Amino acid sequence: MATFVHLAPRSRAGLIRRNGLARTAGSRGRPRGVFAVPVTRNFYVSHQWLRELARRGQGPIVGIYFRVHDTEPVWIGHYNRGHRPMSAAEAVARFSSAEDPQGWEVIVPRRVDAREIQRVRALPQVVGWRYHPGAKGTRPCPCSYCTRGDFGARRLRERLSQPDA
Repeated sequence: MATFVHLAPRSRAGLIRRNGLARTAGSRGRPRGVFAVPVTRNFYVSHQWLRELARRGQGPIVGIYFRVHDTEPVWIGHYNRGHRPMSAAEAVARFSSAEDPQGWEVIVPRRVDAREIQRVRALPQVVGWRYHPGAKGTRPCPCSYCTRGDFGARRLRERLSQPDA
């Protein structure tokens, strides 16, 4: 059985524990389903999406760990590229053997029942990347679309729009 982790706001943990994980709508060529990442020995890689999801301002994030059968079909791919269907065991193997698994995600194309949830765990809130994998050390985009709703966005746009910045 393959183990996956889905990241969700702590405020929804009780609801998820009782009712399971509902499918989300697909977008930009992604199938509809439950977004998750395989649990690996590398804690950072398995929980890499935490800081990016925390930027939405929904409060602390928890990990929802669940298991699916190895032969169950899932979709795997990088978040801004195409996803490929394969079995859950193949997806875990592909994810684990990837040269750089940052930004990869697995989509389980069905609802995850509450009985399949193994554990709900509080996580350290400083794990993962923000904006996109590899963004650390790069200059942020100062346009109003990319910085909409961010704390300090106006000052960032003013600072980076100056020619000597």
